Amino acid sequence: QVQIVESRGGLVEPGGSLNLSCTASGSIASFYIVGWFRQAAGKQREIVAQIITGSNTRYADSVKDRFTIAKDDAKNVLFLHMSRLTPEDTAVYYCKLGPTGNYWGQGIQVTVSS
Repeated sequence: QVQIVESRGGLVEPGGSLNLSCTASGSIASFYIVGWFRQAAGKQREIVAQIITGSNTRYADSVKDRFTIAKDDAKNVLFLHMSRLTPEDTAVYYCKLGPTGNYWGQGIQVTVSS
């Protein structure tokens, strides 16, 4: 079973940037869909960004002009570069590898506040 760990979350001021990392114990390249989800307090989990079939990207409308998803297959790492952050981006962010297996990370907190 693949183990994945998210890192580089934390506190950032509005307008700032963060780069989230998701490191897998197995091959990220072997998954057709990899991506990031988030869940704010009291709200449903939602998709943030995905890479489908290793090349096609998809973003939530709320982040598509500010976030960038990327991966490094050689290092088995999935990234989420977030810029121009707002308090509405505050949530727990989860890395997901699938659709086979549907492996999830434990989630990392991102808090945008001054």
